[in-house]
Amino acid sequence: MKASTVITLTGIGVVSLLLIGYCSAQDDYEEVGADCVDVNSLEPDGSYTVVDEDYCDDDHVHYYGSRGAYSWYYGGVRSGARITHGTTVRPSDVQITSRKGTVIQRGGFGGRSGWGSGS
Repeated sequence: MKASTVITLTGIGVVSLLLIGYCSAQDDYEEVGADCVDVNSLEPDGSYTVVDEDYCDDDHVHYYGSRGAYSWYYGGVRSGARITHGTTVRPSDVQITSRKGTVIQRGGFGGRSGWGSGS
């Protein structure tokens, strides 16, 4: 009876190590940059004006009328105060970080739905 207990505990230990290794490997997500933009500044070339990321902070409300005027713009190529070739649609299963280093969303399960503070 003692030998079967040792084998069972060893089996549980091996399975636990495999599970931990698998979960650790899953934390390797693609990183996507984000900039806060004025959504009312869309130009014909598809570019937006980049504003301070505090405008996209959920703790600070900056609105024009009933619709929010500022949004995160994911990916994209920045040229001066303008950005283009990205999207305002939040990608999933990626880690999103602002240019200031604020983590907006962590990849995979448990991703943040709002703006986060951290550096």
